[in-house]
Amino acid sequence: MTQTLTIARLGARGDGIADTPAGPVYVPYALPGEVVRVSLPAPDPATGRAARSSMGRADARAVPVAIETPSPDRRPPECALFMRCGGCVTQHMSEAVYRAWKRDSVVRALAQAGVDAGVEPLVDAHGAGRRRVTFHARRKHAPEGIDDAIGFMAARSHDLVPVSHCPVLDPGLARAPAVALDLARLLLPKGKPLDIQLTATVGGLDIDVRGHGPADEAARRKLTEAAERLDLARLSLHGDLVVQRRTPGIFMGRALVAPPAGGFLQATANGEETLARLVNEAIAQAPRRVRLAADLFAGCGPFALRLAETAEVHAVESAAPALAALDRAFRDTPGLRRITTETRDLFRRPLLPLELNRYDAVVFDPPRAGAEALARELAKSRVPLVVAVSCDAGTFARDAGLLIQGGYLPQRITPVDQFRHSPHVETVAVFTRAEAAKPARRKR
Repeated sequence: MTQTLTIARLGARGDGIADTPAGPVYVPYALPGEVVRVSLPAPDPATGRAARSSMGRADARAVPVAIETPSPDRRPPECALFMRCGGCVTQHMSEAVYRAWKRDSVVRALAQAGVDAGVEPLVDAHGAGRRRVTFHARRKHAPEGIDDAIGFMAARSHDLVPVSHCPVLDPGLARAPAVALDLARLLLPKGKPLDIQLTATVGGLDIDVRGHGPADEAARRKLTEAAERLDLARLSLHGDLVVQRRTPGIFMGRALVAPPAGGFLQATANGEETLARLVNEAIAQAPRRVRLAADLFAGCGPFALRLAETAEVHAVESAAPALAALDRAFRDTPGLRRITTETRDLFRRPLLPLELNRYDAVVFDPPRAGAEALARELAKSRVPLVVAVSCDAGTFARDAGLLIQGGYLPQRITPVDQFRHSPHVETVAVFTRAEAAKPARRKR
């Protein structure tokens, strides 16, 4: 059935939300104030309300049919695949609406967690674009023949949308779609769908292919020849090196790091630099001089290698290959203060207060699941300065609430946008101990 709705606000995923007697209706690509005609799923016959979503909520997701009254904040998309490809959800928004929506995602998450704290304006950290992309590769058998394709998935679907160009990618990935398709044609005959991750590095394209499984010698020879022909820096299968022709380096401060194949990396170079700048500013403005810092969930060193410009750093991470890359970069970079490393699962074995109390500052940057166990231990510690970096507003708000309950005061919370046109937002938050923030009393 079709219905005409007025959009009241934006949801967390970027959908427009219309309030109806049957519950909220989510309309993709609609903006606040717009009057839209939509196709709605039939209501649940037992309740008369919208059928429950896969998340168990009594809400409905509509299919847009027409925009009867467009918003003045609507703008034309920059990509012809917008609304077909599931990668971008906000290309129809004006800059003002987009920035307010992203910042508000952090504000709402904090409010829902009961955290009363101010949030800075959104910092744009898209820069030249994303330096890493993963293409899905599929082989389609049709009466007219075999069709190999690479691309992104459609929104909320497993349908592949072929891609030959993506406007949000770094120029270093301009030839990534063609290279990915070339490799897919070599590997897809095995019959398995593939995920091909490409990273722009100082040495050229670094590629890790997932889904193929172990390769025999004949396949490895073909891939080695392809790496030569395509002028790749490194080519791996499931993190297993096939060939490295040049170092796939990424500058982190003054250090040149060769991240492990397929390992974690911040989405954009400017995003990493922005997050690190905010962390370093917090360290420089600490209540007391930071001589020894802990970098927890350290990865291959985006923060540790920069922090070591002024302080000794203990870097803790569960992925041993990432720490090995960090250690190599540290040893190859003269002039840095000492960096020590520890392989440790911080979800299962967070640092305890007795371990934490030796540090002048702690920086942590966990995956989307957040750092609940670590935040609980930090809340019991005496660390004077904690800097939390997060890629998920909800888990950040939870962890921030734990720190505040333990006596920390939020000094600055800054949302950072390096995933342009997506719902994802990074956050850098600075916390100090309540007693550390108070001026010292004069002795009589």
